[in-house]
Amino acid sequence: MTPTATGFAPEKTRIRGDERHPGTGPIITGTHTPAIEVRGPLRERYDEILTPDALGFLAELHDRFAGRRHDRLADRMRRRYEIGNGHDPRFRDDTAGIRDDASWRVAGAGPGLEDRRVEITGPTDPKMTINALNSGAKVWLADQEDATSPTWRNVIEGQLSLFDAIRGQLSFTSAEGKRYEVTATETPTIVMRPRGWHLVEEHLGFTDRTGRTLAASGSLVDFGLYAFHNAHRLIENGAGPYFYIAKLESSEEAKLWDDVFSFTERRLGLAHGTIRATVLIETLPAAFEMEEILYELRDHCAGLNAGRWDYIFSIIKNYRGRGARFVLPDRSEVTMTVPFMRAYTELLVKTCHKRGAFAIGGMSAFIPNRRDPEVTERAFEKVAADKKREAGDGFDGTWVAHPDLIPVARAEFDAVLGDRPNQLDRQRDDVEVTAAQLIDVHIGRPITAAGVHGNVSVAIRYMEAWLRGLGAVAIDNLMEDAATAEISRSQVWQWIHQDRATEDGTRITREYVEELITQVLGEVERRDGDRFDDAADVFRDVALGAEFPSFLTLGAYSRFLVER
Repeated sequence: MTPTATGFAPEKTRIRGDERHPGTGPIITGTHTPAIEVRGPLRERYDEILTPDALGFLAELHDRFAGRRHDRLADRMRRRYEIGNGHDPRFRDDTAGIRDDASWRVAGAGPGLEDRRVEITGPTDPKMTINALNSGAKVWLADQEDATSPTWRNVIEGQLSLFDAIRGQLSFTSAEGKRYEVTATETPTIVMRPRGWHLVEEHLGFTDRTGRTLAASGSLVDFGLYAFHNAHRLIENGAGPYFYIAKLESSEEAKLWDDVFSFTERRLGLAHGTIRATVLIETLPAAFEMEEILYELRDHCAGLNAGRWDYIFSIIKNYRGRGARFVLPDRSEVTMTVPFMRAYTELLVKTCHKRGAFAIGGMSAFIPNRRDPEVTERAFEKVAADKKREAGDGFDGTWVAHPDLIPVARAEFDAVLGDRPNQLDRQRDDVEVTAAQLIDVHIGRPITAAGVHGNVSVAIRYMEAWLRGLGAVAIDNLMEDAATAEISRSQVWQWIHQDRATEDGTRITREYVEELITQVLGEVERRDGDRFDDAADVFRDVALGAEFPSFLTLGAYSRFLVER
C-alpha cells in the first residue's frame, strides 16, 4: 500500500494570522484536505523521516505555497525573455522607497551565528556530515542543493544524517571498516541549504485542489522535513533552524520564503523570527534587488552570500544570445578581480552592512591534495589570496570546501577581525555601483582550445559522478559542483551559437565539440558500471541543442535519478 498523509490540522479550523505579517493571512484548512503521497521506495529508517505528521506538514506547505511557487517561476521565464530581447536589468523604480529608507534593519545573527568567519560546505551523507562537524569551522553549510545529487537515497538519508547529528547519535562505518564519529567538543552551527524553487521531488506526490497529483517542490520538501523534525531540538541545543536560500531571482521570491517561514513558526509553535536565512546572491536579477530581498526577509534574515559560480552561470544564461560583447573567455579567466565581479561583491558588502546583515564570501574552487605537496601549496596560496581580498573588502566570513583550508581562511580573517566576531560596523560608503557596471562583462581575454576542452571534460566527468549520486567532486584539483558544471556547459553552448573561435582560429562548432566529447571519453578511466556514456548524452542535450535548458540537471534528474 502506498503511504499518504494529509494535513494534520483539524478540518474547518481557523487560526488567527500573524499581525506582523498580514500578507501571510490566517492559517485555514477547509473542506479540501491536502495530501502527500510517497512514491519512492521505503528503505531502512525512512519511516523516521516520512512520518504521518511530517508528511501532513509537507501537504500543508504545498497547499498554501505551491501555486505561488509556480507564479514566481513564471516570472523568471518572463524576466529572462525580456533580457534576451534587449531589456537590461536595472534597479527597480517601484521599490526605490525601500532603498531610500535608512531606518530598517534585518534581524541579523541568531544564537550560534554571531561569528561566521569560516564556513565549510558539503553534502549531508554520514561521512561528510561527521567530517564537517569535526572540521573546526564556525558554520557548516549542510548542502542538499548543488553539492548533493538529488537521488531519493541522498534526499532522505541526508535528512537522517542531520536528524542523528543534531541529537548527538551519528556514526558511520565505511565499507573498508573505518569508523567515523563526531569527536569535536565544539561543532559548527548547522545552516541547511534546501533545493531551489525550480527543482522538484518526484518521489513525493502532492494532490492539489483539483485532484491532480504533481511532483512535490524540492524546496518545500527539504525545508519542511528538516524544520519539522529538528527546529525544537536545535533551539534546545542553543542554535536554531537556520537556512541558506539558493537561486533567488527577485524580492517576490524572497517574500514567498518569508511567508513560508512565518507559517512554519506559527504551525510549529516557534516565536516569530526564530528561523534565520542567509540568501545566496547568485543570479544576475537578484544582484539588482539585494536591498529588496533583505527587506522582504528582514525578520528572518541573517545575511547574504556571494555565490560566485552560479552568478557567472546566470550572466551567461541571461545574455547567451545578446551578441559577441557578452561572451566570456575561458572559465579560468573569469576571476573575482574582473570588474563586473568586483562590482557585484562590493555592492553586496555595502548593502549588507547598511542593513545590519552579514556578508559571506564565496567558494574558492582550489583544493589541496594530500598526496601532492606541490598542488597543496598552490591551493593554499590561491585560497589565502582570495580570502585576504574578501576580508579586506569587508566580508564577515567565507566558504571553504575542504577541512585543510580552514586554517588558511581563518588566518586571513583573523588578521582583519582580530577578536571581533564580524565587521558589520564597517560601512562601504566609498562604493558606488551602477547597473552598467554589473553587466559590463568585457574581459579582453581569448577563448583557448584548452579552455573548450576543459569545459567539455569537466562537465562530462562531473555529470558522470552526479549520475552515480555524487554532487561535489574533486576534478583536476578543483572542487566542482553543479554550479561549475553549469558554467562549463553554458559557455560551450554560447560559444557555438555566437560563432566564436579559439585563439588559434578554430571555429567552435557542434562538430568540433563532438570531436572533443569523443576525445574526453577516450581520456577517462572506464570501469564497470560507469555512467560516462549517459553523461555524454546529457552534455549533448544541454550544450549542443538548439534550445538552452535553464538548468542542466532538470532533464537528467527526471531521466536518470527518479526511481519509478
